[in-house]
Amino acid sequence: MTEFAITAEQALALRDRGALLVDVRSPAEHAAATIPGALNVPILDDAERVEIGTLYRQSGKLAARRRGVELVAPKIPVLIERVAGARRPGSPPAVVFCWRGGMRSQAMVQFLELAGIPARQLAGGHKAFRGVVRNFFESGRWGRLVVLRGLTGVGKTRLLCRLAAEGYPVIDLEGLASHRGSAFGHLGLPVQPSQQMFEALLWEALRQVAPEGYALAEGESRHIGRLVLPVRVHQSLQSEVSIWVEASMAARVANILADYTARDDLREEFAGPLRALKGRLGRQVVDELSDLLHEGRWDELVRQLMVRYYDPLYQHTFPERRIEVAIVDEATGMARLKAAIAQVLSQSPDSGAAGR
Repeated sequence: MTEFAITAEQALALRDRGALLVDVRSPAEHAAATIPGALNVPILDDAERVEIGTLYRQSGKLAARRRGVELVAPKIPVLIERVAGARRPGSPPAVVFCWRGGMRSQAMVQFLELAGIPARQLAGGHKAFRGVVRNFFESGRWGRLVVLRGLTGVGKTRLLCRLAAEGYPVIDLEGLASHRGSAFGHLGLPVQPSQQMFEALLWEALRQVAPEGYALAEGESRHIGRLVLPVRVHQSLQSEVSIWVEASMAARVANILADYTARDDLREEFAGPLRALKGRLGRQVVDELSDLLHEGRWDELVRQLMVRYYDPLYQHTFPERRIEVAIVDEATGMARLKAAIAQVLSQSPDSGAAGR
């Protein structure tokens, strides 16, 4: 390692003490996956990175380096100012990384040091950070995951948000995945992150759950949209006694409609996932549902989807080890839910649970 290079573990320790993380990769690389909280200060933009890569393959390392200097030199003052403006006074040295800890991060560290801004290079770059994340999911430790389950529309996500607002530790898996975990779960939400970025966000959330602590989460299958939960995380969701939330059909329909406030604008986008249900529901039923969609009869459409699709599909998720909580009104429901959480935590944790 160079004089200013540090390991991924050292870099993350500095980050936890308030160090600014600086991702000098191109905007496209940063958008695909980065270390949570990192500031993107690209030394090369996307087109320049392609140009340098092509030149390297066609003309060799020396030609690529010289062209890189030509492209980067005029930007140096702006690059330094971006880091200086984002770094808190008195904080630890900025941690700079690129893909594998190569020339881009090394150059930026030298620029910053020359400008009087303490900086360190993450040896191994983003690839080394990915190794930390993989090791965490393979052998790391975290606390108990107390899981809310229930049929579609009972309001599990809304309940978790209420609990989080009251100070309960919550991991919003669907929020991290940008997907509601259903056939229509992507509609009206931002594009899902990459698998690498999802794992980085999940790593960030789980590392806040001390082995002796706990967090609340919603029960999920391994797949949330196109993303996949790490095996041991999914196992952790199965370890505890579940809190099974129940609500009336009317309340469930109202909850679903509240999740899709822009549903009229998304009508055409609903049509595709609806047609995809033909294999399970048959053409006649899907045609009936499609008619409800085009007529804008949302209440009846949601109710029919519950009865004909979601409830039969997810009835198998009814856990044997459970505490049932009926949500009839908000105040009583929250009180019952908090009591159920306390009851789960009063029981001895499963000694074989993953993550502990």
